[in-house]
Amino acid sequence: MKNGSTRIATILGVAISAVFLFLAFRDLNPAQVWNSLQNVNLPLLIAAVPVYFVAVAIIALRWQFLLRAVCRVPLLALAQLVTICYMGNNVYPLRAGEALRIFLLHRKHQVPVAGATAIAMVERALDGTVMLAFILFSLEFIDLESAEIDTILSIAGPLIIGAAAVFFVVAARPILLRKAAMILRTFVPERPGELVTQFGEDMISGLAGLREPRNLIGALLSSLVTWTVEASVYWLVMFAFALDLDFSVALLVTGAVNLAGVISAAPGQVGVYEFVVSAILIALGVPAAVAVSYAIVAHVVIWLPTTVVGFWAIATPRHGLDRDHEGARNGATTRAKS
Repeated sequence: MKNGSTRIATILGVAISAVFLFLAFRDLNPAQVWNSLQNVNLPLLIAAVPVYFVAVAIIALRWQFLLRAVCRVPLLALAQLVTICYMGNNVYPLRAGEALRIFLLHRKHQVPVAGATAIAMVERALDGTVMLAFILFSLEFIDLESAEIDTILSIAGPLIIGAAAVFFVVAARPILLRKAAMILRTFVPERPGELVTQFGEDMISGLAGLREPRNLIGALLSSLVTWTVEASVYWLVMFAFALDLDFSVALLVTGAVNLAGVISAAPGQVGVYEFVVSAILIALGVPAAVAVSYAIVAHVVIWLPTTVVGFWAIATPRHGLDRDHEGARNGATTRAKS
C-alpha cells in the first residue's frame, strides 16, 4: 500500500511538472530562446555559484541554532548535510532529501527521529514566513498584477502562517503535546503507548530551540540572511541577462518560486520553477524568450552545484558523514523542560 501510494504521488508530481513545463514553453520561438542563452554573461553566472554556497553555509548555521537544545553538531558536518538534503530534493521525488537529512542526523549524530522531524518542519515554517515577507515587501515597490502571485499567496499563505503558529504555541506550551500524547495512549496497547510518549518527548526536545531566546533569534536572523543572499544569486543572474531590474524583483522571484514548492512536483521543481519565474518576468515586461531563458539558467545555477556537491558529500565518508562526532549528542537522555 505504501509503495503504491508513493508511486501514485510520484506520477502525479511528474504530471503536474509536465503541465507547468507546457505552460512555460508554449508558443515560444526556440531560436529566440537559444539567442538569449548565447548572450548570457558567463563570468557573472560563475560568480553566482559561490554566492549560493554562502547561503548554504548560513542554512547550516540555522540548523546549528535549532539543534543546540538537542545536540552539538559541527558546522562543516551540517553544511555537508545541507547539500545532501538539497541533492535529495533535486533528484528524488516527494522531497526525499528531507527524509535523508533526518535519517543522517539520527544515524550519525543520534538526534531522535521525531526531534529531527520537528526541526525540519520548523525550518520549513521559517522559510515560508520569510518568503511571504519577501513577496509582500517587494510588492510595495513593484507595480505588478499577477494571477500566479495571488494564487501562491492564497494557497501557501494560510498554510505557512498556520504551521508557524502551531510550532510556536507547542514550543511555548509543551504540556499541550504531552496531554495529546496521554490522550492517544488511552486508545493503544501499553507498548505502542510508550512509543507515543517517547515520540512526543522527542518532538518537544526538537522544538526546544524555539524556547531559548539566543537560539530563536539566531534561527530567525539566519533565515532572513540566507534567503537574502539567495535572492542576490537571482539578481546576479538578472545582470548576466542584462535585465535592468531592481533587487525587489529578485526578492519577489525568490519568495514566489520557493512558496510554489508546496505544489507537488517532480524532483527539483522542474516545470513549476520555470513557469513561476518566467510568468513574473513576463508580467514585468521582459520578453517571453528572455524570461524563459532566465528561468532555465537560474534553475541550473541553483540546482546543479548543490546536487554535485551533495553527491560528493554522501559518497566520501572521510568528510565526516560516516562517523560520529564528539559531542554530537549532549546527553542522550536529556529532554527539554516545559
